[in-house]
Amino acid sequence: MDLSNLKPAEGSVKSQGKRIGRGQGSGKGGTATRGHKGAKSRSGYSKKLGFEGGQMPLQRRVPKFGFTNINRVEYQGINLDTLQQLVDDKKIKDTVDFETLFTNRLAGKNDLVKILGRGELKAKLKVSAHKFTASAKAAIEAAGGEAVTI
Repeated sequence: MDLSNLKPAEGSVKSQGKRIGRGQGSGKGGTATRGHKGAKSRSGYSKKLGFEGGQMPLQRRVPKFGFTNINRVEYQGINLDTLQQLVDDKKIKDTVDFETLFTNRLAGKNDLVKILGRGELKAKLKVSAHKFTASAKAAIEAAGGEAVTI
């Protein structure tokens, strides 16, 4: 190493970026890179979400439709193949109740549970849930199990 190849340590020198609005001599004085007039040149300017320069915003151009039924009841759906998977993984033996589903993170503590009929169930299970589809109930009983509505 000699004077011809000295350089600062890696990461010790940072480029500070352009200093704007610090007088005419800097070349970045005057309008301070903001251009002339208009909302964007003013201090305190922040673009409003969805603002399109005075054109009618998309949110207001598109018509409203539909409604939300305030009496809707949401169920957490759990399929038969999921239950069979739990049996295969030896996480459940012969009964499936809400507590079991909650501990296996298939339902939240305030959820209503509905058993759905996708997949096939080979194990004989006593299943307790808030609702069953007809195909799920038939499959559980065909496997020798029992479907109990809570």
